[in-house]
Amino acid sequence: MKRVIAILLGMALLLITAGCGDPGTTDDASPSVSDTTKAAAAKEADAASSAKAGDVDVDLTKLSSTMVYSEVYNMMNDPQEYIGKTVRARGPFAVYHDESTGNDFFAVRIVDATACCAQGLEFVWSDDHKYPDDYPELDTEIEICGSFNTYMDGFQEYSHLENATMKIIGA
Repeated sequence: MKRVIAILLGMALLLITAGCGDPGTTDDASPSVSDTTKAAAAKEADAASSAKAGDVDVDLTKLSSTMVYSEVYNMMNDPQEYIGKTVRARGPFAVYHDESTGNDFFAVRIVDATACCAQGLEFVWSDDHKYPDDYPELDTEIEICGSFNTYMDGFQEYSHLENATMKIIGA
């Protein structure tokens, strides 16, 4: 019995140390799936953050659905990194009505690749618009562009796009 335990322990130790090798020292010339995925993610992140004078700082419309959802998650998780940046996003129009205050909050819904999770990116339209007269119908595909900022409501910090422009993409 001690011999079996010693053999199993030795095999476990061998597997653990084998996983610690440097992937750059393999003889295989083809990139791993992980390297390919990292390269694609880096390329999309560079496309989203590259900005020329007057352009958008974070263009979510040019990213895959997985990268868009991830970027919006980062925006909500670490908003200080995005404050003052111009952000463009596309998705279905959504409205949240707060019964306690009577206020309406407008957002573009960002859905992940499997459509199981959604995150709303709130925006404040730049001109004086009245809801529902001047706004599109719910779930209409829109594109918004505005300056990312945060605000406090009581003890809760929220993020939104200020001075946003909105373009209706489809019905």
